[in-house]
Amino acid sequence: MNWDRIEGNWKQMRGKVKEQWGDLTDDHLDQLSGQRDQLVGRIQETYGIARDEADRQVTDWADRL
Repeated sequence: MNWDRIEGNWKQMRGKVKEQWGDLTDDHLDQLSGQRDQLVGRIQETYGIARDEADRQVTDWADRL
């Protein structure tokens, strides 16, 4: 799925994000507002993984939608 569509439908996508990355809180998701770079950074920080890995996970997730 194209990221513009994800960002435009962020309120609906929040549930799918939480399914994939359950450690992200509602407060985190409120702050992200659908911004991809911020999502990657938050995943990196929360899960303690490299930015490249977090970016790959987000890309794979968006492609599956």
